[in-house]
Amino acid sequence: MATELDQHDHRILAELQADARLTMAELGRRVHLSQPAVTERVRKLEDGGVIRGYRAVVDASKLGYGIRSIIRIGNLDEGELMRALECSPEVTTAYGVTGEDSWILEIAVRDVAHLRATLSRFCQQVPTSTAIILNAVREHAPIKPLPTTAEPEPTPVLVAAAKKKPRQSRA
Repeated sequence: MATELDQHDHRILAELQADARLTMAELGRRVHLSQPAVTERVRKLEDGGVIRGYRAVVDASKLGYGIRSIIRIGNLDEGELMRALECSPEVTTAYGVTGEDSWILEIAVRDVAHLRATLSRFCQQVPTSTAIILNAVREHAPIKPLPTTAEPEPTPVLVAAAKKKPRQSRA
């Protein structure tokens, strides 16, 4: 169930997602509220679980992790996955999913040898599929509140441009 938020709350969330290190005074200036008012709203958003935490976003490549990958794992028991995760600090994100796969992991490794060693922990008994991330076109995008109107906003439809053959004239 969605939490009822007003426009001030929406603006606070947008500002904090852009820069969680803002002081309460600066945040208040940006959303046109006093420091005590914005502090109280942030506390309520935290207490209500809307804001779950604050963290630094780290560039893995600056720490020597040259390869980031996505691993899709077939039908693997959750207990087995949890045991493998305990000895796999390379896994930065793990999702239980629906569909052909049971799990999707994101990992950061130094090189191909490190990738191979990490994969071996997960692909012993179940099929896996690995994709190396070449570039990230969107990461950590801000989550916007759902519209409060009854009608959902239209979503753009992506259509592949088909090459049409020129019509041949009949003479």
